[in-house]
Amino acid sequence: MVVIFDWDGTLIDSAGKIVACMQQAGRDAQLPAPSDDAVRNIIGLGLDVAIGRLYPAESEQKRLEVRQHYSRNFIAADQTPCSFFPGVQELLNDLRARGARLAVATGKSRKGLSRVLGNLDMAGYFAATRCADETASKPDPTMLHELCEEFRIQPDEAVMVGDTEYDLEMARRIGMPSVGVSYGVHAPERLGKWQPLQIIDEFRELDDVLARHYGMAIPR
Repeated sequence: MVVIFDWDGTLIDSAGKIVACMQQAGRDAQLPAPSDDAVRNIIGLGLDVAIGRLYPAESEQKRLEVRQHYSRNFIAADQTPCSFFPGVQELLNDLRARGARLAVATGKSRKGLSRVLGNLDMAGYFAATRCADETASKPDPTMLHELCEEFRIQPDEAVMVGDTEYDLEMARRIGMPSVGVSYGVHAPERLGKWQPLQIIDEFRELDDVLARHYGMAIPR
């Protein structure tokens, strides 16, 4: 059993930090700061794609300036790591103990994911990871294709867990089952249109979903 997780907004409660750092990056670049909702909407996308959506009328050079400010702001803020959502650490450990192979498919950069995994003492914890700067940004399903190739499985032998429609769309596009989480940045109605197995309100509910749907039970 392979379970693939989004990072920000699914495992880690980081939306507030991302919003604050992106708004400050806009101000640092002498541009209007985007609204909270605008930033929350682009969480999960690769950084270049995200900034392009926030500032579509700006030049490439100006968007690069925003990116540089954001990266500096986030690295500084991330010296204090964000917290896992309730139940995440316990269930991840339980799934690993029962033989599940865990992976991450994230809009973060490789450098950013490596930094946070190091800060959390989780380097090597996941069997495989893919980041937006080494493949295509969500909702392009390339990172899921690559993870399936690495695990030598078909898409329907894995499940994607995420809080944004970008996560669920990329899974849907390759026939991979998905589970949405309602406590992240996108509303359940946005997640529902991609026909996930279920939309859960608490991370610990994932255990029951894996046991119920499509014969994907993990032995206890």
